[in-house]
Amino acid sequence: SMALGLAVGSYAQISTSALKGAASKASTAAKSAGIDINSMSGDILSKLTSSLALTDVQKPKVSTIVTDFLKEKSGIMSLATTDKAAYSSKFATLTAKYFPKIKAAITAAQYTKFLGLKPEKNVASNALSQLFY
Repeated sequence: SMALGLAVGSYAQISTSALKGAASKASTAAKSAGIDINSMSGDILSKLTSSLALTDVQKPKVSTIVTDFLKEKSGIMSLATTDKAAYSSKFATLTAKYFPKIKAAITAAQYTKFLGLKPEKNVASNALSQLFY
């Protein structure tokens, strides 16, 4: 039973350390792709809050959706320079997944205004570009 306890304890350590390693790799990949997810999410939420007059109930919902979107987007960012067609396809899939969630979290009028916030082109200094490009 002592050997079994050591084996289970070792497995738990490996699992925890493997999870931490995976999280660290994802964070590193996002940063190397040029996205600081927490900072970007905060910038986007700030712009959406002021532009759409988000309520205190809407803010955490929209924040979670935007953060999840950015996390997934960070996984495809390298394609933007190496395989633009694949990036466009995967990005379209992301927007098809997350934009309905945003639509459900805000009013119809706010969603119409949200769509109108799309910058004319992808500008790195505009945080909202991360949602649309």
